[in-house]
Amino acid sequence: MGRIAAPYGIKGWVKIQTFSESVDTLADYPEWQIGRAGNWRAVRILNARLHTNTLVAELEGIVDRDAALALKGSEIAVPRETLPPAPENEYYWSDLIGLDVINTKGVAFGKVKELLESGAHDVLVVSGDRERLIPFVGQIVKKVDLAAETLEVDWEADY
Repeated sequence: MGRIAAPYGIKGWVKIQTFSESVDTLADYPEWQIGRAGNWRAVRILNARLHTNTLVAELEGIVDRDAALALKGSEIAVPRETLPPAPENEYYWSDLIGLDVINTKGVAFGKVKELLESGAHDVLVVSGDRERLIPFVGQIVKKVDLAAETLEVDWEADY
């Protein structure tokens, strides 16, 4: 859902880089999972607010700038079951990672490794015989089948 980008102030607050459409979405959750390389720990949110289009938060147990700095780069997650259902034809990135990507001609490209936010649109990073960057837009992504764990794209093998 995001990552801790930097300390904010001297009292342990942190700046958050969110990966959601709305910057303040993470403020809706009273507890976050924070970690690196799969080592997660639960942290209660004492306060969170927008500050010049950036989410800043006060975390339980983080009381000074040094403690906040130690968290820099940590990923932020919330339990999947606490997220609202995705609207029709919208997907959580975590649901797309690991899907098999094939083109409309049946050529397998590999699996979705990650997604990137480019400003104009999101981009699928597909890892297979080579890495491909495929725009995640309706003209290119023809079908997402979460049950079958596949994603069909109108994209040529030599692009």
